[in-house]
Amino acid sequence: MARAETSKGSIQRGNTLPNGDIYVGSFDGLVPHGPGKYMWTDGALYDGEWDKSKMTGRGLIQWPSGASYEGDFRGGFIDGAGTFKGVDGSVYKGSWRMNKKHGMGTMVYSNSDTYEGFWNEGLPDGFGKYTWADGNVYIGRWKSGKMNGSGVMQWINGDTLDCNWLNGLAHGKGYCKYASGACYIGTWDRGLKDGHGTFYQPGSKIPCNLEVSDCLTSHDGTSASSSSNEKITIGLLFLLQKLCKNWRLRRFLHRPRRISNGTTPVFDDNSGSHLCQDVSSKSFSADDQCLQDSEVDKDSVYEREYVQGVLIMEQPKNEDSRMSESGIAQENNWEKQAKGPMETIYKGHRSYYLMLNLQLGIRYTVGKITPVPLREVRSNDFGPRARIKMYFPCEGSQYTPPHYSVDFFWKDYCPMVFRNLREMFHIDAADYMMSICGGDSLKELSSPGKSGSIFYLSQDERFVIKTLRKTELKILLKMLPKYYNHVKAYDNTLITKFFGVHRITLKPGRKVRFVVMGNMFCTELRIHRKYDLKGSTQGRSTKKQNINENTTLKDLDLSYVFHVDKPWREALFRQIATFLLLFFLNILLSSFMIALDCMFLESQSIIDYSMLLGIHFRAPNHLKSITSCQNALESTGISAETECSVALHHEETISSKGFLLVAADEPGPAVRGSHIRGSMVRAAEGGYEEVDLVLPGTGRFRVQLGVNMPARARKVQEDVNVEVENRDTIEEYDVVLYLGIIDILQEYNVSKRVEHAVKSLKFDPLSISAVDPNLYSRRFISFLEKVFPEQD
Repeated sequence: MARAETSKGSIQRGNTLPNGDIYVGSFDGLVPHGPGKYMWTDGALYDGEWDKSKMTGRGLIQWPSGASYEGDFRGGFIDGAGTFKGVDGSVYKGSWRMNKKHGMGTMVYSNSDTYEGFWNEGLPDGFGKYTWADGNVYIGRWKSGKMNGSGVMQWINGDTLDCNWLNGLAHGKGYCKYASGACYIGTWDRGLKDGHGTFYQPGSKIPCNLEVSDCLTSHDGTSASSSSNEKITIGLLFLLQKLCKNWRLRRFLHRPRRISNGTTPVFDDNSGSHLCQDVSSKSFSADDQCLQDSEVDKDSVYEREYVQGVLIMEQPKNEDSRMSESGIAQENNWEKQAKGPMETIYKGHRSYYLMLNLQLGIRYTVGKITPVPLREVRSNDFGPRARIKMYFPCEGSQYTPPHYSVDFFWKDYCPMVFRNLREMFHIDAADYMMSICGGDSLKELSSPGKSGSIFYLSQDERFVIKTLRKTELKILLKMLPKYYNHVKAYDNTLITKFFGVHRITLKPGRKVRFVVMGNMFCTELRIHRKYDLKGSTQGRSTKKQNINENTTLKDLDLSYVFHVDKPWREALFRQIATFLLLFFLNILLSSFMIALDCMFLESQSIIDYSMLLGIHFRAPNHLKSITSCQNALESTGISAETECSVALHHEETISSKGFLLVAADEPGPAVRGSHIRGSMVRAAEGGYEEVDLVLPGTGRFRVQLGVNMPARARKVQEDVNVEVENRDTIEEYDVVLYLGIIDILQEYNVSKRVEHAVKSLKFDPLSISAVDPNLYSRRFISFLEKVFPEQD
């Protein structure tokens, strides 16, 4: 063993350790300290700096496999800035933390794909740019190694998709610009066009400048200046690339050699439109277009509707509406579409302090009532006197924490009753508080209800919070004892689920009342149509110009009837309607059907309630073969209506279903509806067993009354009361239904009696909404029987 003393007092020597490893370098006492080389028995070698027996400082480590890392170490870990070269030829240069890529870095994969941006725990996470070897580019947000958030995908053929992304797939509002100059603005769902959208042919006026997404130039002001500069640099590089393309200076840009995409992030768009990773060699430039101007109306704009990538409707957009969307109006319209039907409440929003107060109050009262042992409710748990009151000053108090909102008074009504209701529906107190009061803001619906109420949605969309009028609060507290008993007695009730009633008082005396309800549309499936059905006809239609994908339609707008499995229909009308009650004393005296839920509402003199119906359409399988024709033409700027004749009705009597039913006891996870209780419904198709719904390519869902209910939708006329003349031309779709009874806080009081009397002078008394509760109930059930007819 060699030994030498250095000028600093440390000892330079080489030694073979008891475990067979070899260290040659400086020691401090008995531990490596300073520069030195360490070789493990497996052949790995480290040459660099040590600090008290741990690799710390600059160094180089080489593995027997051929991989190597050169850069910073800290505490025995790869930590800091350095370069890693993999066995497969991949190279990462950037920041590390605890042996994992973390921070800003650039990765060149073995297939010549490149990612430059932020990393977290070894995966792309944050803002970054991914360039495939064949020239395709994505720049935007990432999460856990997948495209997630706002971002832009640009294909080498010139097509560009700017939208939100989820798990590597386009998901949400966005727009696609084709190399031909055509443009589609609409919604994507898991990589497929889904819902309403607008298609602009080349030469048409598009609603705004769609060149580059905001995500390319915006950056988080809270990040370090170097990180922000990296973001801006990436955005500028992408801008330069686009500008050079527009100026036909692409020859000045470096073009990476073409290698297989390998294990790159996958963008799956079965609808074609050339929005896939396997980009064809065909370029949709002007030189390649075989169409002449005379063959295409370049000013044509088309309204479209897709279902899982299948085009089911296309019609020319109304000229008047197009004229009204010119200039600034067009841009505002696009911004409104991009935001969707709701917006997240931000600091400075009109509801920001109200939201903070609501979250503080719910966190306080739920936390206060949860430790109390669960017990049956008593009579004194009901009524306006059963309440928790508290004052929340900004600086805090003995009972309340300090906060950044304004001073307010808080009142929580009947806390024990609503605690028990939450328990009935298996809502954990911690989950309830996290959903409403967690770090995320609530979302406010952009269009308030007809009553003037404002609706808020929790970020996970499990709960709806609605502002109440004073009269509505009184009705709810008055009916609460019987409501509680009804919900407890009938597990599968379709009536709105209430989970809390609160009041906030702001200075000087402004009072805002809230009710927390379950969101019956809390599902990962896209709701393509929403209907509010009352059974009345007067004023129950929506103007065509006011209809968009977020509109809740009314009775006269419904042009479908729904055929559900026989046991499901029986279960539905057992809840909506009781069995026939026969009084038989040698002679049948009477028989009648009374709605269980409606009977309860009638006993409380409630009217104006409605059935909220949500419909998720499944793409007809026989139309999917036509999709390739539609999308190939769309990418060249041709309307699918012009060249592709798409039949929207069944030409064959037999077609594959868009879903499968499997026994609920078969292995495999199933998604259960939120705040659902009661037994599952049984299906005749499944041998009268409890079943789960399997949607190919989507998931498996637990079927319960009013939740995840598969059905067959048959399009009839504009009014379900009108008989169909030719049944061979009927359109049919596989659908998944979500339904429940809402708006149950309107009594048939004096004002409603006056409304009935006045409107009866002008309209048919049976057609108006304000009628006697008994008549309202019978009319409601009769209408739903037409909407859900018995199968032949």
